[in-house]
Amino acid sequence: MKLRIGQGFDVHRLESGLPLIIGGVTIPHSKGSVAHSDGDVLIHAICDALLGAANLGDIGTHFPDTSIEFKGIDSRILLAKTAKLIRKKGFEINNIDCTLCLEKPKIKPFIPKMKEEISKTAGISVNDISIKATTNEKLGYVGREEGVSAMTVALLYK
Repeated sequence: MKLRIGQGFDVHRLESGLPLIIGGVTIPHSKGSVAHSDGDVLIHAICDALLGAANLGDIGTHFPDTSIEFKGIDSRILLAKTAKLIRKKGFEINNIDCTLCLEKPKIKPFIPKMKEEISKTAGISVNDISIKATTNEKLGYVGREEGVSAMTVALLYK
């Protein structure tokens, strides 16, 4: 069996009046992500981890933010396309491990639904998806509630 590991990182600026979508779930909050797509920081990081592990470049290569085709797109569509790309190359997803970093709101109540959304979109078990959340202890852009970031590691096998 051939194993490949990839990492993903994404960050989005937060502004008032926009929807906050993380892991395919709309989370009630006064601020949301500024982005070309729906701004789902978690799914974007997952896509980058999967693409990196398969040596297929990054999310911007496949879904450029200069393309009208991806304007406002639901990031679950990007994840489904990414899963198809890696499977076309002969890989399957073993597991995904994620860490979200934001001050507010608290994410823990939404994690089970995020795992469900990612699971059905990527075609893997919810038991193969780990999502954790942390704050930035009020430091930097995350601590000032100006942005949200996500880090992801994905293991693929062939």
